[in-house]
Amino acid sequence: MKITKDLSRKQEIYNNDGANASMLKVFLTDGTLANVLYRLASFFSRFKILFPLAFLSQWLNKLLHGCVIGVNSKFDDGFVLAHPIGVVINSKVVGGKNITLESSVVIGDEKGKSPTLGDNIFIGAGAKIIGGIKVGNNVNIGANAVVVKDVPDNVTVVGIPARIIKKDS
Repeated sequence: MKITKDLSRKQEIYNNDGANASMLKVFLTDGTLANVLYRLASFFSRFKILFPLAFLSQWLNKLLHGCVIGVNSKFDDGFVLAHPIGVVINSKVVGGKNITLESSVVIGDEKGKSPTLGDNIFIGAGAKIIGGIKVGNNVNIGANAVVVKDVPDNVTVVGIPARIIKKDS
């Protein structure tokens, strides 16, 4: 089940930061309920009869956390909303494994095309990823960066528009 993998990854992130987080701490931290509501909306959206519950879950996320995540967006295991306030994600967005978002991130549509995200991505606070672009694997996107072009694997991007400042091997 994706939500258990999401929560385990959040615990792993906290432990790597020296927090020695118990699962109880993970449940009580910012973003966990928003993540659960997103996964519920995503689950319910797969069944026509349950589709109203998908929109209810999405509405609760907006009301409680100030974030809007499209019910048809797809993120693989390890999706973590570190701070959900202001997060907006289009319904057509597809993301890989181990994606972490900070607050006020926008991943949006432009001219009917939405971004595709690879695996192991960190997206800093206020970053924007717009249009039918591809973000590679093992990418860090700096705070307030505006990504409007494809991003290759193993890099860090910052700025407006985003540019590569670091290449990892």
